[in-house]
Amino acid sequence: MQLLIQKFGGTSVKSKENREHVMKQISRALDKEYKLVVVVSALGRSPDPYATDSLLDMVDYEDETDSSKRELDMLMSCGETIASVVLSNELQQNGINATALNGAQAGLITNDEYNEAKIKHVKAERIKHELQTHDVVVVAGFQGRTESGDITTIGRGGSDTTAAAFGAALEAEAIEIFTDVNGMMTADPRVVESASRIDVVTYTETSNLAHHGAKVIHPRAVEIAMQAEVPIRIRSTYLEEEEGTLITSSWGQEKGIDIPDRSVTGIAHMDDLAQLVVSIDENDLNAQAKIFSIMEKAEISVEFINISSNFIAFTIPMEVADETEKLLLDEGFQVKVTKDCAKVSAVGAEMTGNPGVLATLTNTLVDNEVQILQAADSHTTIWVLIHDKHIKKAVNALHEVFELESANKQLSLQ
Repeated sequence: MQLLIQKFGGTSVKSKENREHVMKQISRALDKEYKLVVVVSALGRSPDPYATDSLLDMVDYEDETDSSKRELDMLMSCGETIASVVLSNELQQNGINATALNGAQAGLITNDEYNEAKIKHVKAERIKHELQTHDVVVVAGFQGRTESGDITTIGRGGSDTTAAAFGAALEAEAIEIFTDVNGMMTADPRVVESASRIDVVTYTETSNLAHHGAKVIHPRAVEIAMQAEVPIRIRSTYLEEEEGTLITSSWGQEKGIDIPDRSVTGIAHMDDLAQLVVSIDENDLNAQAKIFSIMEKAEISVEFINISSNFIAFTIPMEVADETEKLLLDEGFQVKVTKDCAKVSAVGAEMTGNPGVLATLTNTLVDNEVQILQAADSHTTIWVLIHDKHIKKAVNALHEVFELESANKQLSLQ
């Protein structure tokens, strides 16, 4: 049995007209003699009535407790459950042998961290049983259950992660993520008009691009697929013949070949950040640990961290900048806050050992009068913090200097 996982996002299933395109993609796979597990998100986006945010607007928990978070998961899971039943019914009406399961029925088992649950394992027996008598099993994404039976949701990007989890557990031939765009782009096309589609990209590059702001797929989904070595395709719901972007471990059809010379694969960005620079006494060895303990206790996510003997610099979401500053001032720290920042990242598998990438990046930003507030790098990513008013100028300049408008078009499996 050839098995394919397909995932359709909220905009793909929001209307009957859109779902007709979904059914064409499903029929296309069935014509190739695949069995399908189809994972769906909630219908549409707010203010659509069954979107997750619309459902949340129906209740008001002033103080969230474990009990209220558990009840919120019951509510938030409804959107995907409705979508799975609606799509399954329409498939049946069109002569396709389909059935629907919610996440619990499908065997997605999580821990009990309500609203942000982590997948523990997948009990795939029910899906395997349904595939014996159905060609398509439609599964509600974003949700699962605890070992004791409580409904859970698995946070942002949950339907992508659901699809990856079933792809790994069922040893699927591939996972197809259908969106509004035809694959991953070298930059956000809303910012860079010359952004081009990336034909083939590694798991690691994709995960890094997603972590640093690219929104086509969630990094948790990529990491699950990478562990199981299940390839992913990012495709458009509305273009039947376009193959989109292939995410895999190798650039070619044969394993073990060299990765081509592509120092930078794409440019990602993330805005709405604030930078905090906290002065510390270099003789106070406990100061560094104390700062991060304060952040942990307040449940404030800290990223882009630079540590020296006399200061610590890091970024946080803009919405918690004032709260964070006050917490640190109350503990006697001196704090400099820079609001309205953005992180711009260059990602590429061949960046390791290539000092020219960093030099090119910094020189390009300086030449375009973009101030670098902070910088860091890993073996596949260089990221800089800038003022968000310079996002468009910075991303376009880097996209041009690394010749990304054409660099990826030649990298195809054909």
